[in-house]
Amino acid sequence: MDDLPLADLDAFTAVAAARSFRAAAKKRGVSASALSEALRRLEAKLQVRLLNRTTRSVTLTEAGTRLLDRLTPALGEIAGALDQVNEMRDSPAGTLKLNVPTIVAREILPPIIGRFLREHPAISLEVTAEDGFVDVLAAGFDAGVRYEERVERDMIAIPIGPSRQRYVTAAAPDYLERRGVPGHPRDLLEHACIRHRFASGFSLPWEFGEGEAALTIAPPAVVTANTIDLELGAAIDGLGVIRTFEEFIAPAVAAGRLVLILEAWTTSFSGPLLYYASRKHMPAALRAFVDFLKREQRRDHR
Repeated sequence: MDDLPLADLDAFTAVAAARSFRAAAKKRGVSASALSEALRRLEAKLQVRLLNRTTRSVTLTEAGTRLLDRLTPALGEIAGALDQVNEMRDSPAGTLKLNVPTIVAREILPPIIGRFLREHPAISLEVTAEDGFVDVLAAGFDAGVRYEERVERDMIAIPIGPSRQRYVTAAAPDYLERRGVPGHPRDLLEHACIRHRFASGFSLPWEFGEGEAALTIAPPAVVTANTIDLELGAAIDGLGVIRTFEEFIAPAVAAGRLVLILEAWTTSFSGPLLYYASRKHMPAALRAFVDFLKREQRRDHR
């Protein structure tokens, strides 16, 4: 047992949590073959199989399950001890891993991380942008960013970015000239629309208004995509009506390439939240980021 490398044990926990060599390698920034070799060494030293591997799946054996149950808190304690030492440095160091929605990655995070990283040059940042729900801790992230209804209740959450955001509706001038300007959300049932589909395959209906005046429709889609770039391009080309975050379409509206419509039915909602687990020893990089955001909030409210 004395010659069991800690890195091999860590590689095992990463693959076991992701149930995939490729997914674990992507999150760790290493090759899948490096993780596979680490698992081969570990199983050879222990003389027991920890993972069942097929071309389609990776599953834990009984021995692997028992080892993972004991290793997870132990490795967490080691990480906490190292972070405590890190906090004694003049400047926090390490890697901060965040999972955020596309809107946050594109429109909200860039100026925030610019100020943060200039203040903490010894910290590096890894950001994964995806719109579906993710168990950030199981996936190997330090924290996530989501909107209020998507944040798990046992997490600590603090605001990041704007306190309020809006969903707006728009179309290209030539589209409105050809098809007419809808005066009510229900009119969109007779229009061509451009809708967003999540990676899960689910496409949300369009919600308009707030409170008792709120209504929901599922308009016909001429284009459905999971990338805002394609959706925006289709709207600007006059293919249909788009409804999305105001930040996404603001440049096109300012340039006259899109026109806001149904402005009385704009939907306002609370801004995104950074959320993380309540644990005894926060990673130094995450603690520095949380402290930074809190200072930014106090500054903005002066």
